[in-house]
Amino acid sequence: MNIHITAAKCIGIVAVPVTVEVSIDSGIGIHLVGLADIAVKESLLRTTTAMTALGYRIPGRKIVINLAPADLRKSGSGYDLPIALGIIAASGQVELPLIGDFLIMGELGLDGSVREITGGLPYAELAGHLGLKGVILPYGAACEASGLGVCEVYGVHSLEQACLVLSGNPASRSFLLDGKSCRQERRDGAGMMDFSDIVGQEKAKRGAEIAAAGGHNLILIGAPGSGKSSLAKAIAGILPPMSREEAVITSKIYSVAGRGPSMPGLIRRRPFRAPHYSASMIALIGGGTGDNILPGEITLANNGVLFLDEMGQMPKATIEALRGPMEDRKVVISRLKTKVEYPSSFTLVAATNPCPCGYFGEGDRCTCSPYQRAGYLNRLSGPLMDRIDLQIWMRSVSPRFAMNAKKGESSAEVARRVQAARKIQQERFSGTGILTNAEMDNRTIGRFCDLNPESKEMLDQIAEASGMSMRGYFRTIKVARTIADIDGSAEIRAEHICEASSFKISINGQL
Repeated sequence: MNIHITAAKCIGIVAVPVTVEVSIDSGIGIHLVGLADIAVKESLLRTTTAMTALGYRIPGRKIVINLAPADLRKSGSGYDLPIALGIIAASGQVELPLIGDFLIMGELGLDGSVREITGGLPYAELAGHLGLKGVILPYGAACEASGLGVCEVYGVHSLEQACLVLSGNPASRSFLLDGKSCRQERRDGAGMMDFSDIVGQEKAKRGAEIAAAGGHNLILIGAPGSGKSSLAKAIAGILPPMSREEAVITSKIYSVAGRGPSMPGLIRRRPFRAPHYSASMIALIGGGTGDNILPGEITLANNGVLFLDEMGQMPKATIEALRGPMEDRKVVISRLKTKVEYPSSFTLVAATNPCPCGYFGEGDRCTCSPYQRAGYLNRLSGPLMDRIDLQIWMRSVSPRFAMNAKKGESSAEVARRVQAARKIQQERFSGTGILTNAEMDNRTIGRFCDLNPESKEMLDQIAEASGMSMRGYFRTIKVARTIADIDGSAEIRAEHICEASSFKISINGQL
């Protein structure tokens, strides 16, 4: 008897179907074919031990297990559960009439328990695309997939529970998840820095608001204690919730990265990733060996913020690796036999000191030579800085001023303006696949960012006087478009161009 079970494999954040075929015929031995790696081949011993522990018998005949398509390499331990169910069904030990209606994935323990796997959300998405009734997954993976709503999602803890679902037993409905029954994570933003707690730095706070409203990249340069890190962390508190489209993509990334079970349902709060400046290029960009290519920090920050503190301390090669993803909003990781593409549409917020001692520009406190300053800031190359829309110099605030200053706007007040600006962009770019002003290309800018004669004349004069590149020219228009959205203006006026161009500083070693 031949049994066909639908399983899957994740390539990037997309799942592709894999068919597990089980045939029992005359002969002896268990044979696994279909370009399986070592982890999949080891599943035979785990599977047979788990079945024996639960009282199922291993047929004393020839069992052939084929993972199709045969030219696609299969990796991981998620094929344990479909293989075990296929053997049980093919040997007639339990009637499983619904075995062809579900996509099934899960790792088995030696006692028959089902252990967690990664990729639950892409698996559920694939099941909906294939028109299947639902998915059967380990409980944690099922929790994360339950928020998608495209098919039924069953979370099981053991092989026996999976058999109950496939047999059509009414008791199995207790394993059906709707997202509400899963454990919930606290998402109230506790511990975030509030804008009202940051004293002074009005231009920097204005730049942070513009960056959050339009998804623009931002760099903060200043002495230690000037508030760079505090302001960067406060940005997380003014970001609007993600749309469903953004939430699905971000949740799929965390699912394949193995970070999904702690986040039931779809992730709604935008990611805020802050890797240490010693992080390797692979940790930042992503990578791995063979088929095990995992997303890096720039992908985990998709639709959110990537905060790089002490950027001047990072190796230059690591910093320069950001240039492609910042421009293309995706990263392609290639190996000899594998190429994986991950989305990387993040907002970069960087903070750095202006020199090794950190006090250049603070009176006569700097002890660095011009050569040392030039070497420190040369790690931030011209092409990289050209991709950062907002560049802000932050001066230190005196303790006396800090003690007597009144509190400014709260994050909640700033967040309302940011959300209103994002709503305008959502309506503007409806149907284009663009979500924020920062994602516009030159053609889209020409369509949505008409400049009146006065604004164009001012921009041309600023570009000529400052030696602005063509990339910088169009990025200034995008920032001006965001400023106009915050002001509720349908037209980009001259004052918007003027303010947008003011967020540029010269980085040439002398500042």
